[in-house]
Amino acid sequence: MNALNLVIAGLAAVAGGLVNALAGGGTLITFPMLTALGVPPVVANVTNTVALCPGYLGATFAQMRELRGQGQRLRRLLPTGVLFGIAGGVLLLHTSNQTFRVLVPYLILLAVGLLYFQDRLRNWVMGRVSGDGAKNVHPPEAWAVLPVIPAAVYGGYFGAGVSVMVLAVLGLVLEDSLTRLNALKQAVSFSINIAAAIFFVFSGEVLWPVALVMAVGALAGGALGGRLAGKIKPLTLRRLVVAIGLVVAGIYFVR
Repeated sequence: MNALNLVIAGLAAVAGGLVNALAGGGTLITFPMLTALGVPPVVANVTNTVALCPGYLGATFAQMRELRGQGQRLRRLLPTGVLFGIAGGVLLLHTSNQTFRVLVPYLILLAVGLLYFQDRLRNWVMGRVSGDGAKNVHPPEAWAVLPVIPAAVYGGYFGAGVSVMVLAVLGLVLEDSLTRLNALKQAVSFSINIAAAIFFVFSGEVLWPVALVMAVGALAGGALGGRLAGKIKPLTLRRLVVAIGLVVAGIYFVR
């Protein structure tokens, strides 16, 4: 990959980091850009996962206070996220580029759907955790492991929209405030992403020059997003990302 392509990948990562900080869905920008630059789909996904991993770490540390008192949940859910995040990574590396190329538009549409319905899913979770009586019946908390498993496999395999998916499945089985569930969601999402990223590090499929440039760009974009918070409406940005995702999915379908 030449210097110009590295610059383009870095700028895409800045945009992805900014979008992740404000609205989510940055992968819908960075992954298609890598494939547009000629990177094979599986390698692009692996490199993208490794490059964007630091952003999850920062978001998790930012919500450490809300994780206090959730030790038992973390002891159940973080190993689940790690184990099945790796399982998703293994599944990805055993998928041929041709097969993954066929799956990509469907994965993008799933991510777009999660992003589009993010507020509705969050409101649904709020309704479950703030209701009373029959509307607020939750199964035992140990059952939270079960719905997290498919979310973790998806996160290790593709990753876009995994945070929204994790929050939705946690709302099915856990009774708590949205703030605390959101912090738990962030920690679980980080465990999924970091496990897949570490696994990919040893896969030999990471384009390191690209990953390093994108990591710097994503951190810069995340910092910029933090400063712009309140000045740009997340809903407006999310709609833009959804529109981009639909166009990208359409392009992949045509191809």
